[in-house]
Amino acid sequence: MKQFVSKKAAAMVSFSIFIIAVGTSAFRKDVPAKEITFNIVNRDSVASVQAFEIVYKTLMSPRCMNCHPAGDVPLQGDDSHLHAMGPKRGLDGKGVYAMKCSNCHQESNIAGLHMPPGNPDWHLPPAAMKMVFQGKSAHELAKQLVDKKQNGNKDMKKLIEHADDGLVLAGWNPGEGRTLPPVTHAEFKKAWITWLQSGAFAPKK
Repeated sequence: MKQFVSKKAAAMVSFSIFIIAVGTSAFRKDVPAKEITFNIVNRDSVASVQAFEIVYKTLMSPRCMNCHPAGDVPLQGDDSHLHAMGPKRGLDGKGVYAMKCSNCHQESNIAGLHMPPGNPDWHLPPAAMKMVFQGKSAHELAKQLVDKKQNGNKDMKKLIEHADDGLVLAGWNPGEGRTLPPVTHAEFKKAWITWLQSGAFAPKK
């Protein structure tokens, strides 16, 4: 009987020590923390909204907005008129039937004034996720850009990486006779990252 009690007591002591060890480890400072995901670094609504002012005027410039139309026909020129010949978006954003974007938009810019600009992946956003810029207020566009259901399922890390996407960069190399965005790519990227990392706040309007 004494032996049974002794074993039972020993088991209880062992269990208690285990519980204490687990509880203590939860508060140890030297325990490695989980890897921090790319998240908000310094939440600052004022800095965020100020940065988005630069982002917004860039995205609303013809070099960006022309490929983010409200309809299914891309826009063209510094006045953002409907594209000549009326090419359509198509399901994948690359045109329909024989009228594909790549028919005219080659892998690089074609030399000459107002000739088609080029990129190996030239296209509009796909039909299922149009990512419209045209006609959006600063508030609406800011909300849309961080909505995974509308931005191609991009999280913070992917959004930041998107600033260096080939088609984004093409906006600063549009070919002869076209105006550039209102700021340099470096200035845009800095504002883009600042906006995102300080909270991705949307302007009131």
